[in-house]
Amino acid sequence: MDLRYPIGRFEGPNSIGAGERREYLRQIAAAPGWFRDAVRGLGESQLDTPYRPGGWTVRQVVHHMADSHLNNYVRVRLALTEDEPVIKPYDQTAWAELADARTAPVEVSLALIESLHARWVALAEGLSEDGFARAFLHPEQGRVRLDFNLAMYAWHCRHHAAHITGLREREGWK
Repeated sequence: MDLRYPIGRFEGPNSIGAGERREYLRQIAAAPGWFRDAVRGLGESQLDTPYRPGGWTVRQVVHHMADSHLNNYVRVRLALTEDEPVIKPYDQTAWAELADARTAPVEVSLALIESLHARWVALAEGLSEDGFARAFLHPEQGRVRLDFNLAMYAWHCRHHAAHITGLREREGWK
């Protein structure tokens, strides 16, 4: 198994209907609980253990989720209020090496993820078909529709939760 992609690489769906969107939103709503459960009871040394050789620590993964999803939330809001805005990418690897991502308590990002996902789901639940068809322009990925973006971030939640839960299983951490 490739520890980088414990649930496989993201494969974007060809089409996304209302049922798929509901499932993606359900996953995004549930994800804060997945991360709380994934780190529950871990000590500082466990939080500072990489999920794979050469990978981020558990702490960095949790902080990455907050960073990534905060950036995404802004992108979604821009796409809903501007005509296909060009978004600014960020260097997630460099962000993960900043002092707060390496040392801050995971609770800070867990609380942010909970609040952010609540806002994100409330926003998305109010979107029409036309709303989900809106898009932003990513300098590296091109035009990204909001329904496709939703699918990608639901995968992102499952992907990083599996990094932590997989490490726990491999290490026998109860």
